[in-house]
Amino acid sequence: MALISCSECGQRISDRAVFCPGCGFRRAGGFYCFEYRSKATMFGLPVVHIVLGPALDPASGQLRIAKGIIAIGGIAVGLLSMGGVSFGLISLGGLALGLAAIGGCAIGLFLAIGGLAIGLIAIGGAAFGYYALGGGCWGVENLGGGNPVLGFLSHSVGAAVSCVLRIFGY
Repeated sequence: MALISCSECGQRISDRAVFCPGCGFRRAGGFYCFEYRSKATMFGLPVVHIVLGPALDPASGQLRIAKGIIAIGGIAVGLLSMGGVSFGLISLGGLALGLAAIGGCAIGLFLAIGGLAIGLIAIGGAAFGYYALGGGCWGVENLGGGNPVLGFLSHSVGAAVSCVLRIFGY
């Protein structure tokens, strides 16, 4: 391990350092971190927020989360979100949660499409929902393979939840 001078501030740093501990300058060949946040905002959020690179900031160790109307990143939160883990109205990602979700594991309140899909309308290899379509599907209305016993159970649980909500005036 050799010591070199930081090209920004001149402080002596390790040749393996990604960032200069003195000034925070990122050396070439280190982690690729990119972040774009649009100046235009809606509801206090940027219209577009893109965060690329590692989910943990190499300099601070903090999570790097894309938050915006349109959010793109390893972890994304927005009305339209795309990422490894994404939360939003319309969500696309490895683990996608939202009103409509598309991903490897998709959990959608209304629509879920993915390898594992859980939602009111679920489409996937393993689909769990009121309306389920897929290789293995479990729901009240099965539109593919599946297990009618589990469909009956999910219908019973749905009816019980509906009854409780009516009691409390929802």
